[in-house]
Amino acid sequence: MGPGGAGCSDGLLLTVGWLLLAGLQSTFEIVTVAQDPSLANEGEGEGENENNDSEAENEPPAEANEDVSSRTVVKEVEFGMCTVTCGVGIREVILTNGCPGSESKCILRVEECRGPVDCGWGKPISESLESVRLACVHTSPINRFKYIWRLLRPDQQAIILANDSAILEVHRDTHPKAFECETLDNNEIVASIKFTIYTTTELQMKRSSRPDIDAVLVLVVTMGVIMCIFVVFVLIFIIINWAAVKDFWGAKALTPEIQSELSSVRYKDSSCLGQSPTEILGHEDDTLSEWNE
Repeated sequence: MGPGGAGCSDGLLLTVGWLLLAGLQSTFEIVTVAQDPSLANEGEGEGENENNDSEAENEPPAEANEDVSSRTVVKEVEFGMCTVTCGVGIREVILTNGCPGSESKCILRVEECRGPVDCGWGKPISESLESVRLACVHTSPINRFKYIWRLLRPDQQAIILANDSAILEVHRDTHPKAFECETLDNNEIVASIKFTIYTTTELQMKRSSRPDIDAVLVLVVTMGVIMCIFVVFVLIFIIINWAAVKDFWGAKALTPEIQSELSSVRYKDSSCLGQSPTEILGHEDDTLSEWNE
């Protein structure tokens, strides 16, 4: 064999070797894919994930939709009456739109409300012949506010007492006294109320004068109640015996008519008897003449 034939055989061998290697490599890949299907679906999964991510980006989140829907509901509120006419109290905030279920109104919350600071003269929460208990204007919690008690003196400066609680107990003296309590919230006066403490003698005199007024009031109220009960029983009796009552009043109404008719008949009889025979004949002649005509 010549040198050219040897070169061709070598090239042919190299080509066949490369083809064998390529075939073995492809066969190995097919076997690997058959053994592990997750590797075969990896490419498809990556493509699907990319599509899902793009769709998720295009779709708005559910929470955002819920927020938007909740914002579209217009909530209308109205405020109830304050529990106090002065100082600090509480009131209800009522929801008139957006209540749960079929309720037209519902209580949304309870909040603090304030009125004029000056509450004037107040009354003790309890009193006896020896002592009196006074209370400042406050709401719960009671320790939220700061309280300042003063003993008022005419034409003199008030004396600040050491008591800083909402309740003050005072013993009666031989002279009447006046106290004032200021309720502060963050060093701001929100309420002020005054009290007058009478002496024991004055209190006894006031209590002795009350029974007369109370007795008159009790008598008037008792008489009014008795009259109302009597009227109610009369009405019940009339309703139950309506037929008898109707007959009674009907007979009573017919009696004057019968008497008037009897009196008129008697008058006619008496007038007829009082006439003379000539007058009667004259009337008869006139009647006959009118008949003939």
